[in-house]
Amino acid sequence: GAEKPLHEMLSDREYRVMWLLASGKQIKRIARELSLSPSTVSTYRTRILKKVRVTSNAELVHYAIRHKLIDE
Repeated sequence: GAEKPLHEMLSDREYRVMWLLASGKQIKRIARELSLSPSTVSTYRTRILKKVRVTSNAELVHYAIRHKLIDE
């Protein structure tokens, strides 16, 4: 059978942070929107990148587009 896409292993909060990052939002803005500290958002970012097997925000954007999570 087909493997589940990597992003389906993210928690709801991780998915939200991933979506905001992939949409071009800055860490400080995401922190304000989600009432988190910037360091907490950075920790989420690190975990998200590892889980979806990418190494940068740019690769995360490509991943999100490829999986139709955001519009091009």
